[in-house]
Amino acid sequence: MSPDRRKRSPFPWIRTIMAVGVVGALIVLGGQMLEHERRGGESPMTESGPRVPNAVFPTDTFAGKDIAQPINYSHKLHAGDLGINCLYCHTYARRSKVAGIPPTSKCMGCHTAVATADDKPEIAKLSAMWESGQSPAWNKVNDMPDFVHFSHERHLQKFLFDNPDMNIQDSREVCAMCHGDMVEVGVAKKMRPLTMGFCNTCHENNDGPADCTRCHK
Repeated sequence: MSPDRRKRSPFPWIRTIMAVGVVGALIVLGGQMLEHERRGGESPMTESGPRVPNAVFPTDTFAGKDIAQPINYSHKLHAGDLGINCLYCHTYARRSKVAGIPPTSKCMGCHTAVATADDKPEIAKLSAMWESGQSPAWNKVNDMPDFVHFSHERHLQKFLFDNPDMNIQDSREVCAMCHGDMVEVGVAKKMRPLTMGFCNTCHENNDGPADCTRCHK
């Protein structure tokens, strides 16, 4: 076997797939940033609640405590300054009960090309976990009792996808209903009470189901 042949990678297609993934992620994020710039980074919150047509949301607030996280991920930077759509990272929200946490591979899809570990301490921590095969052990911020059945999919369907006056680019407005305007904070914290009264008020205002078994197991 010649020396040149020994140096050849046994899986050259892996680098190709990773390169295509990074380019794809940058194209998607670039489009979202342009849309964010076009809309002027308008806050989803008004004095009467989130800016969602055909809906009336409760305006109760909650002063949640700071919760330590393995990485100081900033919603203000990613969803606010960069205008990344909430559903880009919380992909499961549109099709399941839970919003989900993005896999580390999705984070690295961007951070192998932009804001790399070389100059960002928090990205350095993320990169170290990625290289060691570990996932960040995130601590839950918005928790519900086990007997409460809440579906992200159904709420997004009603207020975003089936709302004729809403654009999917404006998912942040719908998310703000239960989570508040996350771009007000750096690391996520609880900003809405998410009590039974809070949910009942919203269901009454927006023709939501009143059957106890729809929300309680």
